[in-house]
Amino acid sequence: MRATWAGTGSVADASRAFGLSRAKGYDLVRRGEFPCRVLRIGRSTRVVTASLPRALDSGQPEYGGAHEAYPASA
Repeated sequence: MRATWAGTGSVADASRAFGLSRAKGYDLVRRGEFPCRVLRIGRSTRVVTASLPRALDSGQPEYGGAHEAYPASA
């Protein structure tokens, strides 16, 4: 099944896997606290697909520097 997965997925889909709303998912991304690795590609924000099952299985977040892509605004 993994072979058919894309390399990245939407924040909304990943949020749903964690039982979060889309808005809460994007809020966590903005704060650098989303439990999966997040990539900023142009104006798009994507979740690294391989990070999702690892975070779900282990129960431990895998931040991967998301906070660097979204600095806290003053």
